[in-house]
Amino acid sequence: MENIDMQNLPTHIAIIMDGNRRWARNKNMDAKLGHKEGAKTLEKIVRFCNKIGLKYLTVYAFSTENWKRAENEVKALMLLLQGYLDDYSKRADTENIKIKILGDITVLSKGMQNSINKAMERTKDNTGLVFNIALNYGGRAEIVRAIKNIANDVKKDNVQIENIDEELVSNYLYTQGQPDPDVLIRTSGELRTSNFLPWQIVYSEFIFFDKHWPDFNEEDIIESIKIYQKRNRKFGAN
Repeated sequence: MENIDMQNLPTHIAIIMDGNRRWARNKNMDAKLGHKEGAKTLEKIVRFCNKIGLKYLTVYAFSTENWKRAENEVKALMLLLQGYLDDYSKRADTENIKIKILGDITVLSKGMQNSINKAMERTKDNTGLVFNIALNYGGRAEIVRAIKNIANDVKKDNVQIENIDEELVSNYLYTQGQPDPDVLIRTSGELRTSNFLPWQIVYSEFIFFDKHWPDFNEEDIIESIKIYQKRNRKFGAN
């Protein structure tokens, strides 16, 4: 496929889907229409990643900081995300895609929690792409949560302090049992990680696109894989 080494695909791609609002603003549209177009783009990308044999895809859908946005926009975005989960989980199931949610869902509405649990339950036995949706997710909050849970297990004598290492900490994160992302993609020309997977992306290859998320497409995934395959990953070695 277009000069890609299919034997050297990244195992895990993470994406910061940035630019829905700017895309809408550039077209004199309401922000929620940008989010709707972004949701359509996401479905195309998930399907394509599953088709080519990618094992894990993690996307940043809603951060803990996004609550600071205008109340009507947050409400519209939450309704869109809930509708997306209700609708998409059926198609994901037929395409053998497994949906997982990363983040603190306890503060979300009961309806949203119900949709999340249904989507994960419906697709839990699927063996294709694992599709992680970071929802009400913050990287530092994830690490704090892990520290608290480890401390509780130390207190209960389930964990010995001398046995705390990187592997153990990884097993207390939302991504427990998953490999770290090989590639981190961010759209819309922004060059920062924005509290996304800080523990997991320490050795990820960063790839940035100037285009807004609704304009992102399958060719951009191919381009990202090409870039990844050209890079020499040393993991700190000489």
